Amino acid sequence: MKSTALRRTSNENKFYDPCNGHPLSKINTAAPAAKDKRRTARDVTIFKTRRISSMRLSILPAALAAFVLSLAPARAEMLTVAQHQVADEKAVFATVESISVAPARGRISGTVAQLNVREGDRVAAGQVIATVGDEKLVLQMKSLDAQIEALQAQANQAQIDFTRIEGLVERGTLPRVKLDEARTALNVADNGLRARTAERAVISQQLSEGRVLAPSDGRVLKKLVTVGSVVLPGDAIVTVAQQHFKLRLRVPERHARFLQPGDKIRVDAAELGEEAPRTGVIDLVYPQIEEGRVIADATVEGLGEYFVGDRLRVWISAGTRPAFVIPASYVRTRFGIDYIQLRQADRTVEIPVQRGRNVPTPALPDGLEILSGLRDGDQLVQP
Repeated sequence: MKSTALRRTSNENKFYDPCNGHPLSKINTAAPAAKDKRRTARDVTIFKTRRISSMRLSILPAALAAFVLSLAPARAEMLTVAQHQVADEKAVFATVESISVAPARGRISGTVAQLNVREGDRVAAGQVIATVGDEKLVLQMKSLDAQIEALQAQANQAQIDFTRIEGLVERGTLPRVKLDEARTALNVADNGLRARTAERAVISQQLSEGRVLAPSDGRVLKKLVTVGSVVLPGDAIVTVAQQHFKLRLRVPERHARFLQPGDKIRVDAAELGEEAPRTGVIDLVYPQIEEGRVIADATVEGLGEYFVGDRLRVWISAGTRPAFVIPASYVRTRFGIDYIQLRQADRTVEIPVQRGRNVPTPALPDGLEILSGLRDGDQLVQP
C-alpha cells in the first residue's frame, strides 16, 4: 500500500508528495505560534468592543425615555369628549338660478339691423343690445321734413302779409277786416308748422325705440333672433339673467316642516371646486308644493355668475340628534383602521373607532363625527 503521509528526506528539509513525488514548499514551523498571538490580540479587541457597546446600549434606553418624557407634556393636548346636539343633515339637490330672467324686447316692428351681444356676455342696465330698423319710418321722416320746410315758408309769408296789412290799416288805407284775415292766416300757418314738427318728433322717437336696451344688469343667457330677422313690437330679442344668483332647493315634502327662513345650509367644497365648504341661508320657502317637493331659495356667497342651472348637492337640516364630534386631527388611520389615543389613569392607549361624516362648524372647521368607540367623559390625547 502506498502511504498517504508526507515523507521527508534526511538531508533536505523538504516534503514530497507520495503520489507523484514532487517536492512541496518548505513549511514554516513558526507560523502556528504567530497565528496564536494574532488570535489572542483580536479576541481582546473584540471583548473590549463588545463591552463598550453593551454599556452604550444600557445607557440609550434611559436617555431615550428621559427625552420622550421631556417632550410629552409639550406635545400632549387633552380633549374631554362630550355629546352635543348636531343638525341631522340631509343631502338634496339644488340648482343655480337667477333671481329673475328678463327678456329684452323690441318696441317697434322692423328688421334687426344690428346685434351687439352673444351668449354669456355681461350687460348693464340701459346698454344697447340690438337695433331694429324700419325703412318706412325713414321715408316718413323725409316727408315730414319737406312738409315742415313748406309750412315754415308759408308761416314766414303770413308774417310778412300781416305786418304789411297792419301798417296800411293804421294809415286808414285798408279796412280792419283785412287785418283780422291776415292774423288768422298767420295763426293757421304757425299751428300747421307746429303740428308737422310734432309728427316728426313722433317718428324720431319711433326710430330711437328701435334700439333694444338691456332691462337690468346681468348676463345674456340666450339670443332669440339673428341679424335680418323681422320682429314685431313686443318680440323678445335676448334673455338676460340678473347678476345675483341663488340656489333653488327642491326638498321632499316630508322635510317641509323642518324648513324655515333663516336656516343654515351647507355646500360641499368639491361641488364648488374649493378646499373649504360654503354655508348659506334660506331666504324664502314657497308655500306651494309641486310634484311632492317643497321649493325654497337660499343665498350662498361665491356661487359664480356664469353657469345658470348648475346642479349642486346641498346639505339641509332636518332636525337635531346627539353625536360625538371631535377634531379630525385626533384620529390616526393605519392599515384602513381609525384609531384615537385615549387617556386611562396614568397611561395612554389606542382604541379603534368608527369614523362618520365630516361635521364642520364655525367653531370646529375640521369636525368629525365618531359613530362608535367613544363614551361621554373620555379624555383624548392628540397624537
